[in-house]
Amino acid sequence: MKKKYTKKELQEFKKIVLKRREEVLDSIKHSSEDTLKKSQKDAAGDISGYTYHMADVATDTYDREFSLGLASNERKLLYELDDVLKKIEEGTFGICEDCKNLIAKNRLKAIPHARLCVKCQEKREKR
Repeated sequence: MKKKYTKKELQEFKKIVLKRREEVLDSIKHSSEDTLKKSQKDAAGDISGYTYHMADVATDTYDREFSLGLASNERKLLYELDDVLKKIEEGTFGICEDCKNLIAKNRLKAIPHARLCVKCQEKREKR
């Protein structure tokens, strides 16, 4: 069983990661524009700046916090993808952190930031 991916395979993964990274950056940019640049007044769609019903205020607040939570998750993913790019450069990409075997190609194509093979991931989730 081989212990590393070839340079050609690593370049394939790098393309996948860079594409995914670009998608995440676009998503963060749009979330930030939509959520952070709108004032509470704009978000409520109320010209006067006052929302009269408490439910409207709660809904607006929830929507903003939900959007910010998504942006936070996307930022975490961005850090993970940057870490993947570093591992590709170092030649350590695709190696399970627990058993040190190669992570399946299909798994990495779907989840390029996976740190564990399926078996080790399942073991961790059972704990």
